[in-house]
Amino acid sequence: MSLWKWVDALPPIPESARVTLGEGGTPLIRSRSIGPRAGLNNLFFKLENLCPTGSYKDRFAAVAVSDMVARGKKRCLATSSGNTGAALAAYTAAAGIACHVALVETAPLEKCRQLLAYGARLHRIRGFGFRPEVTRQVFSALQQHGAAADAAMQISAFKYSPIGMTGVQTLSFELHEQLDSRVDHIFCPAGGCGAAVAVARGFRQLVERGALGRSPRVEIVQPRGNDTIATALRTGLSEGCEVACETKISGLQVPNLIDGNLAIAECGATGGTGHVVDDADVWTTQSRLAREEGVFCEPAGAAATTAVLNAVAEGRLRPDAMIVALITGSGFKDAPSVERMTGSLPIPVVDFEEFERAL
Repeated sequence: MSLWKWVDALPPIPESARVTLGEGGTPLIRSRSIGPRAGLNNLFFKLENLCPTGSYKDRFAAVAVSDMVARGKKRCLATSSGNTGAALAAYTAAAGIACHVALVETAPLEKCRQLLAYGARLHRIRGFGFRPEVTRQVFSALQQHGAAADAAMQISAFKYSPIGMTGVQTLSFELHEQLDSRVDHIFCPAGGCGAAVAVARGFRQLVERGALGRSPRVEIVQPRGNDTIATALRTGLSEGCEVACETKISGLQVPNLIDGNLAIAECGATGGTGHVVDDADVWTTQSRLAREEGVFCEPAGAAATTAVLNAVAEGRLRPDAMIVALITGSGFKDAPSVERMTGSLPIPVVDFEEFERAL
């Protein structure tokens, strides 16, 4: 199965140009531990960590690269903290397109290796992803070079790549199908905020087509060290602001607004609000997801569940509400965070007798 199941809701790309690695169709599982312990009867996890390259960004890359094939493009220019780059590198490799990726300075080594394995050319830029002025310079340069006849700039944001981002809207179509229209809240981790916009727009499409009576509330989740729009949305502002990024959560280190103001409008229209989470709480939730639910995700993928737990503690969620937390990326993406969970000591080699005593 791939997201091309929803071809009628996607841009008109010829079938011969469509590139797929089996993205989409990810499982939705009910929480067995974290939800019930928090007093929630219907907490679900959408396992986007099980997409082909390990994140929901494959939905973006499948449509973005297919559009490039249809238009005869031969060079993909992109920015990433890792997941967008991995997705684009994989799909451009499948399509025979060269891929150049400007990386956030602190992109985890595992993500860099994944991109290299697909044959992408990487450019790690000092200050990119942390200093707004450097980030603006990078985007400007990519726009300039991406305007060449043989190239296309691909950034997972509606501001820059609206065609590719329609692929992320298929998340909403799947959730509607998997929960039979009964979703109340969807918690979305947000850096540049494109995913939250896509989810809100996907459900709006369903409402406009008469397939759904109302949209679920799309809740935006950001780390406290990259709070460009979460607090603004919660306090009723129509615009966010650039920040000096201080969070350590890879994938959510986006100091510029990009799709931020759009997310305030789109998610606010669903009745959703903003949620700010602390890095330490995200790491704790990451560990709990692995040890209590069997869900192995990177910290960014645990941010949504962290916000759910905070919202319960604040009395903002009904015990019987149907809640979905997006698990956006795999734990294999971020070895330092896994080492934080497990410790860094090597596993000792023991004699059989010692093993038997341990049993």
